[in-house]
Amino acid sequence: MTRLVRGADGRMWTVHSRIEWRNPVESDDFEHDVSGGALPGIMMAGMLVVMVVVLIAWTPEQVVVPAWLILALIFLFAFFPVRWALRRPHTLVAESKATADELPPERWIGSVRGPMAVRQEASRVARTIEMHSLPDVEGPLQPVD
Repeated sequence: MTRLVRGADGRMWTVHSRIEWRNPVESDDFEHDVSGGALPGIMMAGMLVVMVVVLIAWTPEQVVVPAWLILALIFLFAFFPVRWALRRPHTLVAESKATADELPPERWIGSVRGPMAVRQEASRVARTIEMHSLPDVEGPLQPVD
């Protein structure tokens, strides 16, 4: 998502976001930054698939499984991966280029979680730039040198 916004001072700003597949490291989380990578998740998913295959293979022919139970299990197993995907952090960036009136280039960066929150925050930043020529300091965006 990229938006071009004209500030009150005449500068053109670009407001865009990108999804982050890893949580950004914050100074408070330094001690908890140790990660086992994707291997433990892949191993657990593999074990789950093996157990489901064994359960289906050993089920007697006389057992009737209702369709609502299968649907409920699909929803149950899909809940956490869908929640994980929807809660990914997005990096929101607002940047301007230098102008002929000697206004310096600026870059503001912040982090927002969830696709709907990113859209709302990008709209709020665009409105603030149109009205005040800068993103709001009270929001998630902070100036970067």
